[in-house]
Amino acid sequence: MADQELIDKVQAMVGREYGRVYAWDRVNAPMIRQWCEVMGISNPLYTDAAFARAQGHADVVAPPGMLQVWCMGGLDQENFPEGSTTENNFEVLKVIEPYGYPAVVAVNSDLHFDRPIIAGERLYFTARLDSVSEEKTTPLGTGFFVTVLMTYFSEAEAGGSDEQVGKQLFRVFKFKPAQRPPAAKPQEQKAAPKAMRPLPGRSDDSRFFWEGCEAGKLLIQRCSDCQTLRHPPAPVCIKCHSFAWDSIEASGKAHLYSFVVMHYPEVAPFDYPNPIGLIELDEGVRLIAGLVGVNADQLKIGQRLQVEFERFDDRQTLPQFRPVA
Repeated sequence: MADQELIDKVQAMVGREYGRVYAWDRVNAPMIRQWCEVMGISNPLYTDAAFARAQGHADVVAPPGMLQVWCMGGLDQENFPEGSTTENNFEVLKVIEPYGYPAVVAVNSDLHFDRPIIAGERLYFTARLDSVSEEKTTPLGTGFFVTVLMTYFSEAEAGGSDEQVGKQLFRVFKFKPAQRPPAAKPQEQKAAPKAMRPLPGRSDDSRFFWEGCEAGKLLIQRCSDCQTLRHPPAPVCIKCHSFAWDSIEASGKAHLYSFVVMHYPEVAPFDYPNPIGLIELDEGVRLIAGLVGVNADQLKIGQRLQVEFERFDDRQTLPQFRPVA
C-alpha cells in the first residue's frame, strides 16, 4: 500500500497549472522540409508555398505530428527561450520518488489538433497536472500513472488574442521495479540457452523480400502501373495508389545515406559497437541494414557500399552492407 502522506501530497497537486514554454523558433519551412524528408512525406501542402496558398493557407503548413516538436528544449531538455517558465510540469515525480519509486517510463501520448499550423507562427504551451492514479501494479512494477495535459497556442500579434491550436496528453509511469526471483544456487543453475536473432515479421506484402534474401537476391517492390520502386514493401503504391506490384532484383550497389552506432543497452546476440546504416541503393530507394567490415569510427556519409548476405542461426538470411573502395 502506498504511504497515505504521499497520496495526500500528490492529490493536492492535481490540477496545478504551469506557465508558458515558448518555442525557440517560429514555425518555418526549412524545419518542415527536413521533417518531411526524414519521415518520407511528400505532401506539397507542407513544402510548396504556392500550392499551400492555392488551398487557402497563408504559407506552407506544418505536419500535425510536429506539434510537440516546436516547443522542445533541444539536446538539453530544460533549455528553453527567454520568457518560458522555469517550473517543471512533471515536478510531482520528484515528490513521489523519495517514497521508494525511483523508475519512470513513458507510457503513451495523445495529440489533438484544433487547426493547421502555418509557417511564421510562434507557438507556446501551458501545462496542467491532469491526474495521478491510485497505486497500480504492472509487470514492470508498482507505482503511479501521472498524466500531464499540455495545451498549445499560437501567439497573436500586438493587440490580438492568442489562439489554441492543439493539445497533448502525456502519461508516464513512476514506479518501483518488480522484484526479481532470487538467483538459483550454483548447483541448480542451468546453462542459458543461446540467444538468437529475432525473426522479422512476414506478410503477404513482404514475403517476397525475405525469400529473395534466402536466395541471395535483394528484391525491391515495384508498382506494375507506374514503375515506382518502394521499400519497405506495402500493399499500395505511394505514388499512383495502385494495388498491382511486382519486384526487381537490385544491383546491391549503394551509398551510406546516414547511420547510427548502437553502444547501449547491449542485447544478445548482437556485437557492440553495432553500426546500423540507412542505405540508399543506386536504384533510388532506402533501407536499413547492418554494416560489416568497417570500424564505427571509419564510417562516412556517402561512402560506397555493396550488399552481402549472411546466414544467422540457420534460420534467416539478412542483407548486410560492406564498404567498397
